[in-house]
Amino acid sequence: MPFIILSSSHPSLLTAKALKPSIHAMKDRPTLSSYGAIYVPPHHRLRSVITSANYNSSAPSVAKLRDHHGAALNPRPVASAAPTTVHRSQTTLPEQIPVKGNSRFVSAYDDVVSEEGSDREFEAPSFRSASPNDNVDEWMRKLTLLLNDKSKQELLSREKKDRRDFDQIALLASRMGLYSHMYAKVVVFSKVPLPNYRYDLDDRRPQREVSMPITLLRRVDAYFEEHLTRKSKMKESFSDVSFTRSSSNSSIGTDEGLFEHPEPLASSKAVGEKILRRRSLQMHDQQQAWQESPEGRRMLEFRRSLPAYKEKKAILSLLSRNQVVVISGETGCGKTTQIPQFILESEIESVRGAACNIICTQPRRISAMSVSERVAYERGEKLGESVGYKVRLEGMKGRDTHLLFCTTGILLRRLLADRNLTGVTHVIVDEIHERGMNEDFLLIVLKDLLPHRPEMKLILMSATLDSELFSSYFNGAPVMNIPGFTYPVRTHFLEDILEMTGYRLTTSNQIDDYGQERMWKMNKQVPRKRKSQIAYVVEDAIRAADFKDYSPQTQESLSCWNPDCIGFSLIEYILCMICENERPGAVLVFMTGWDDISTLKEKFLAHPVLGDPNRVLLLTCHGSMGSSEQRLIFEEPKDGVRKIVLATNIAETSITINDVVFVLDCGKAKETSYDALNNTPCLLPTWISKVSAQQRRGRAGRVQPGVCYHIYPRCVYDAFAEYQLPEILRTPLQSLCLQIKSLRLGSIPEFLSRALQSPEILAVQNAIEYLKIIGALDENENLTTLGSYLTMLPMEPKLGKMLILGAIFNCLDPILTVAAGLSVRDPFLTPLDKKDLAEAAKSQFAGAYSDHLALIKAYEGWKDAELDIGGCEYCWKNFLSAQSMKAIDALRREFRCLLKDIGLVDSNTANCNLWSCDVNLIRAVICYGLYPGICAVVHNEKSFSLKTMEDGQVLLYSNSVNARETRIPYPWLLFNEKIKVNSVFLRDSTAVPDAVVLLFGGNLLKGDADGHLKMLGGYLEFFMEPPVADLYQCVKRELDDLIQRKLLFPKMSIHLYDELLSAVRLLISIDTCEGKFVFGRRVFKPAKSTVMATSHPASISRTESGPGGDNSKSQLQTLLTRAGYAAPSYKTKQLKNNQFRATVEFNGMQIMGQPCSNKKSAEKDAAAEALQWLMGGKQSGSEYISHMSKLLKKSKKDHN
Repeated sequence: MPFIILSSSHPSLLTAKALKPSIHAMKDRPTLSSYGAIYVPPHHRLRSVITSANYNSSAPSVAKLRDHHGAALNPRPVASAAPTTVHRSQTTLPEQIPVKGNSRFVSAYDDVVSEEGSDREFEAPSFRSASPNDNVDEWMRKLTLLLNDKSKQELLSREKKDRRDFDQIALLASRMGLYSHMYAKVVVFSKVPLPNYRYDLDDRRPQREVSMPITLLRRVDAYFEEHLTRKSKMKESFSDVSFTRSSSNSSIGTDEGLFEHPEPLASSKAVGEKILRRRSLQMHDQQQAWQESPEGRRMLEFRRSLPAYKEKKAILSLLSRNQVVVISGETGCGKTTQIPQFILESEIESVRGAACNIICTQPRRISAMSVSERVAYERGEKLGESVGYKVRLEGMKGRDTHLLFCTTGILLRRLLADRNLTGVTHVIVDEIHERGMNEDFLLIVLKDLLPHRPEMKLILMSATLDSELFSSYFNGAPVMNIPGFTYPVRTHFLEDILEMTGYRLTTSNQIDDYGQERMWKMNKQVPRKRKSQIAYVVEDAIRAADFKDYSPQTQESLSCWNPDCIGFSLIEYILCMICENERPGAVLVFMTGWDDISTLKEKFLAHPVLGDPNRVLLLTCHGSMGSSEQRLIFEEPKDGVRKIVLATNIAETSITINDVVFVLDCGKAKETSYDALNNTPCLLPTWISKVSAQQRRGRAGRVQPGVCYHIYPRCVYDAFAEYQLPEILRTPLQSLCLQIKSLRLGSIPEFLSRALQSPEILAVQNAIEYLKIIGALDENENLTTLGSYLTMLPMEPKLGKMLILGAIFNCLDPILTVAAGLSVRDPFLTPLDKKDLAEAAKSQFAGAYSDHLALIKAYEGWKDAELDIGGCEYCWKNFLSAQSMKAIDALRREFRCLLKDIGLVDSNTANCNLWSCDVNLIRAVICYGLYPGICAVVHNEKSFSLKTMEDGQVLLYSNSVNARETRIPYPWLLFNEKIKVNSVFLRDSTAVPDAVVLLFGGNLLKGDADGHLKMLGGYLEFFMEPPVADLYQCVKRELDDLIQRKLLFPKMSIHLYDELLSAVRLLISIDTCEGKFVFGRRVFKPAKSTVMATSHPASISRTESGPGGDNSKSQLQTLLTRAGYAAPSYKTKQLKNNQFRATVEFNGMQIMGQPCSNKKSAEKDAAAEALQWLMGGKQSGSEYISHMSKLLKKSKKDHN
């Protein structure tokens, strides 16, 4: 049945198209529509994505795909969807937990899309529970008309009665298959999903009035005229200037060369074969000598005890007959260390060792390094001989390396230089079950490569593997399972624990105590009508559970179990029970994140048993901890002391603590998800998968029989998804899309349609639009010159962009620090027991309203201290991570080398840092990189609020230097990352003035009137005098031309643009942010010339008479009442200097006037200000008032 998507009366929505819902391969869909360089918000983008599609699929194919990709088709609900605010009809999804329609994004090609807009006319259903309320009955009629009207996509209302009855109307809309949302004073009913915030419906959206002193305007204009004069003189001879492009652009991938290039062979094929055979014989003799040595025999005896070794012949036999083999081996079977050795040993024994080159990818650098060390040890060699490793920043390999362990990213970098992986005979992709984005991307590339390299073998390995999924993806590749060896583990779920111990759950003893400073976390656990996502996704499973075999006391406890709580008190009780009653053995406690770990540790340290160092060794393990700290968890405690490790999910598979006997599993983990509809990453606790729960349980049976306590009911475990959602389905895709373009893999959507599980089409479109905004892709989604450079920098596109401009503008050193600092763990530490001291230490680096400038200052101080061998002491005094500082230092060197390779910098560091002390220029370069991550800073009397385009109001993380400020003397903050926890938070930010945003932000477009400029598709609006607007546009255009020419001709001297750069530096340094934010200002396009030519409107007088009465108040009232709006109201406040300031309010807008000597004058002034804003700066006369009234009346009709 066709699914008709209709256009809206909203000007930015597109025309109607008919489509059929399908979740089949994305390759059946046309290329996504292009918006050029203009930013289109997600809620508008969604409509165009759906509108532009043309789907063709059959029901059987949908059912087949659902069965095959069960986990993907039943993802965990998007955290930002609020069950009681955004309404959508319920739909039953396959498998596991029934998910309500409004709790996940229903894509245009999903099989649960409803039939609104089909070819048949929609008949209003009869609802038994329909309200007798006249307003609801009226809305039933309106919504029925909406579904049948092919010219509309949504209905909007600003009526109070509709907001009052929203819940009832939304329920009605939901049953009719429509989406609904209430935005402040506007309710919306739509045929497509609605985001949490719509800036086009926000009457309080900040608009910026920019002022520039006439003296500054003249100085900048003089510089600019000089630049144009020089440019015109150079134009004729410009083509004769020898600007050479960098010749090393293609060399960037060679640094990731996975094997040393063999020595050039003689032209004679026979001679070449003799050389290879001689090397192969040498390798054969060396291997045989080791295996016959006493050490070699002892090592071989150990290897034979591993389960993987018993399958050696079967594995090699299977591999000889197939190009692709899938191997699933349980933890501890030895597959990671043994299978690469089997292949290498077999090739050496067959005297083919010199031609054998094996790559084994690992998801983490620590794994690649440690496994390579182990394999080299088992072969009786030094690391770097036949076995080596390569990770970012370091590696150990040589000419004779034939087995290389590397991270997945390193192999992808190699593909940039060599699409065919020339010389590579075997690729092993390990830990494939983790489904990282790089791993999924690599599989698509390798699948396309295999037909062109029939002699190359591919081995996929994992501890836990959805083998059928991977096998079918590679056309029915054979699967081999290797059994592991673990001791039996007794499992207790929550009901068993309560029955066994007699522990009673109450509503109060389940609340996790985070202390006074984090009361909000405790308040979130209090049961309330609106359920959290954690509780929402398991409520049906809990409701259907049967606990009749348990005692009444246990049933009573389970009836009040709170899924939102971790269960600190219960964990403490179980640990005490283990310490006092159980046999020796370490305890591993799985928590969600650092907050829970640190809070629980503090609580235990105050406990008489758990805090006694003579009885308990309490340790923590978290991904952000340093390697030296993490090593402590592997050490054996003293006799009589029990080791307790509080850890995140890093302890599931990445590390193994050998003496663990007891495991406590809270069943949750903090996982990043991506809300494509709101274009916001979320970091929230989510339920783990069944496979993760099994991995946690298996940690208890490594050395002896163990016990696992799952602190959640069995019915909740049964409702878990089988596997974790792949990273490609839950993260933004900008870097991945850029990699696709860099490898020349064709259309981004078409390529991603070939993934194991394709990402949402809206997520793909968000990534493509982002790359267009930053200038990496053009309107046709082809790489630009800037985009080509970004593909050669192995980092996030925004950081690469920042580095490129830092190199061009000769302020490279500080920008290297910022880019490196944003690529590693935050170096600023905040220990819970020394929080005040840590904040005081960080404050000494603040003062510039920038986290990035504070980072630069901290690094420079550390670097100076390092010269005196005092780096560690400096870090200790200033609560800085020495490990992060060293990582920043290493990355800076790597980034500099990369920039040198692509020709943007030379060996003369002085030239690259001529302007490194210009703080204003550094802010501008940061803006150039981080844009469009921008938010407005709107001040009120005591503090300020922050607003972004896609989220509305946002907050700063508490560790930001700007979070401590009560006032920020800049109108804009550029941020590196936003993430949704309970609200949307900005992680780090830099404050910038208007001039920086206008010149170093995105495309600057002319608005609807003189002096009106727009960015981000109209979200950012600037009002200024027309000459100032013209100047900004001209300077921006020339600045973009400078950057483009420098990228095309890296050897070009920037001094050719001295006058332009002087104008730019003058603008950004003298901008004192004297402008102001206004709200609700509307810009009307000029009327037809016949109307405008009648007469010049008279001035709006703040005291003289006007067409509707005797002053500006009357003029405003006349204008509004003629248009059908209510009369304006005024609020007047007396200021400290005894003057008065008034605010006029109408149609949801508030406009403030200037201070006046009395109340009456203040109200007139506010009315005059409102009239000026309404008319876009043009003045008023009676005919113009009438004309404006008609426009307002038309606008009002459009929204009802």
